Amino acid sequence: MAFIKTRKKIVSSAIASSLSIMAGHAIAQDQAAQLETIHSEASTQQKQSLKVDKSANSKFVAPLLNTPKSVSVISKQLLEDTQVTTLSDALRTVPGITLGAGEGGNPNGDRPFIRGYNSESSMYVDGVRSSTSQNREMFAVEQVEVTKGSASAMGGAGTTGGSINMVSKVAKKGDSLEGSVAAGTDAYKRITLDANKDFGNGIAARVAVMGHENEKSGQHNGAEYSRVGIAPSITFGLDTDTRATLSYYYLKSDDTPDSGVPYQYDTVNKGSAGKPIEVKPGVYYGWKDRDFQKQENQNGTIKLEHDLTDNLTISNTAVYGKSKNNYVITQPDDSQGNVANGQVWRRANTRITDTTSFTDQLALTGKFNTGAFKHSFNTGVEYSRQDSDRGNYKVTDTNTSAINKDSCTLANSNGWCTDLNNPNVNDPWLGNIASNRRSTNVTTQNTSLYFLDNIELSPQWLLDVGVRWDQFDSKWTAIQDQTGRDGTVTDKAGTQYKSKSDFFNYQAGLTYKPTENGSIYASYATSSNPVGVDGGDGSEGINSGANSYVNELKPEEVRTMELGTKWDLFNKKLNLTAAIFRTEKTNTRSTDANGLTSNIGETRVDGIELGANGNITDKWAVSAGYTYLDSELIDGGFTNIEKDKNNPANYVPNNGNQVQNVAKNSATLWTTYALTPAFTVGAGAVAMDKVYGDAANTKWVSGYVRYDAMARYNVNKDVNLQLNINNLSDKRYFNKAYASHYATEAEGRSAVLAVNFKY
Repeated sequence: MAFIKTRKKIVSSAIASSLSIMAGHAIAQDQAAQLETIHSEASTQQKQSLKVDKSANSKFVAPLLNTPKSVSVISKQLLEDTQVTTLSDALRTVPGITLGAGEGGNPNGDRPFIRGYNSESSMYVDGVRSSTSQNREMFAVEQVEVTKGSASAMGGAGTTGGSINMVSKVAKKGDSLEGSVAAGTDAYKRITLDANKDFGNGIAARVAVMGHENEKSGQHNGAEYSRVGIAPSITFGLDTDTRATLSYYYLKSDDTPDSGVPYQYDTVNKGSAGKPIEVKPGVYYGWKDRDFQKQENQNGTIKLEHDLTDNLTISNTAVYGKSKNNYVITQPDDSQGNVANGQVWRRANTRITDTTSFTDQLALTGKFNTGAFKHSFNTGVEYSRQDSDRGNYKVTDTNTSAINKDSCTLANSNGWCTDLNNPNVNDPWLGNIASNRRSTNVTTQNTSLYFLDNIELSPQWLLDVGVRWDQFDSKWTAIQDQTGRDGTVTDKAGTQYKSKSDFFNYQAGLTYKPTENGSIYASYATSSNPVGVDGGDGSEGINSGANSYVNELKPEEVRTMELGTKWDLFNKKLNLTAAIFRTEKTNTRSTDANGLTSNIGETRVDGIELGANGNITDKWAVSAGYTYLDSELIDGGFTNIEKDKNNPANYVPNNGNQVQNVAKNSATLWTTYALTPAFTVGAGAVAMDKVYGDAANTKWVSGYVRYDAMARYNVNKDVNLQLNINNLSDKRYFNKAYASHYATEAEGRSAVLAVNFKY
């Protein structure tokens, strides 16, 4: 709590300082002139909408209506309506996305699956990759853009099922001050401030600050979350040919997380199977005296732009980042049949990750004509380097030697075992936790060249093309001797393993516009997923020891074929979209007949997507979507249960199964209606089909429907009161299914009342 109080003081000080600066400057100005300026800005300001016509990512060289890709935009208005605070919550408004759990090689952080494929390494901030493991916040985000389907021609390595781009709040023209003070159930407290000051002469500055804390809804004396953040920026040269923006982002969190509930135990096959065990809602198996997760993320950005002509701009964006993710988390272990005996083993999952990254993007964007053809293009070069030190915590006590057998039969387990139905979260921690901060190091370098072009062949026909070449290098180094579970040394200190690959990707799409407000398109795009795409901070990293041969494998190859249509209706206030597609992943890393990993696997996802965003009437707004995904494991390779290549391998009986972390049907709805100019109500729903956690389809979480509601009252033109009720029916459901041991229970019903202001 001392940490939380300290952070509250930091946030309060930042807010007070920002307000005093704004007020001091206002007093120094002539009052009449000030009123005229405000009036002028208000008259030119565009009204917010659920509909977004153009991506903030410059690699989208045409408006979304003319782009032959499926793109879902979580607008600023939708973020405000739903009052979401994290990226995971924001993605709940987009169908076709599921969330994966963290354990083992998967760090605890954002792990979305788009159209059935892992996208944890396909995260971008303002078009720059951000692949480190973290739980991302929304306080400094203007909108979120989800590109679906293969997109390596735009984003580089990965982007197999899609990618996510977060658009930052940066300094802009005009004076503005907005923020929110909110409180709610489950000890919810949040304060945000977003202040922008236009100093004239092309100079503007902006700062966004946030302080937040809450307990997990529906869970008494369980998980807790708290964080503080600040994001200042300054821009020079607004409305001139040469512009520069300097920005900084800082987020620090201190959480007590919750892994979830173990699966049922199959006493015949001696392993976990089925859905999560039936226990009371909100059960928490964590160890309050032991568990923690501390994250710290920083990014500094310098963006320079110069207009060479009215139709040609050169830009350079350089980003330096630092990220830390340290935790000891209880995994409710069911591996030894403890669940069948009414007990849970509190296995400790630990991680220490310290990552630095640097990215530089040089781009030339603009328009030109070749005869009768009109081109809108973006071409450039990119370089990035990520350096990750990884370690862990050594968790021990007097009973470690016996307890590590994963058995709960000890008369006194020192709290390592707890009751399945009534766990004691306050068991005293009697052991020791020692940090081993730098055990291994992984460096990843990526150099790429790309060219993207949208060609207007005629007013009715558009051709979209893109090509990209990447050279991707990853290196793993043992800083200390690496040992196996039996204590034998697998890699001596100084041992290195490398993985190097280069690959081409491309995209091509043809768009037909029968009218100005409609389009019909067909597209084909590819992606490549090399070894080490996660930069040493996930499950797809470079391998060491006996598995080092994996580093020589070719990148996994993905292709997406899509046919779709987009329409702007009701005077371009409402956008309707529809698409059918197929995504195929070949060269998938799977176990071969010798018990080794090879490029022999294959998966396929066929799907349909429908969407609607915008206003049906001036009073009625809607954001809705539906996704159908027919996923299939075409070739899962072989299995070698004994993990001994001298024993015969068996062909995996999983072929034909549904791909893990894929919901066959998913749908989202958010709608608002202005009953009066001052009073608006809103309602939403999220529906998700059954999701399997493993390729064998033996572990799953059931489908669910969740309902939300909102009411907002405008006190005046500057201030409003907003009440959000999430999970209105208090539905118990699970939103993450891990492959082996457990599933994560989602939050129960909660209510938040906020005072929002905009000046």
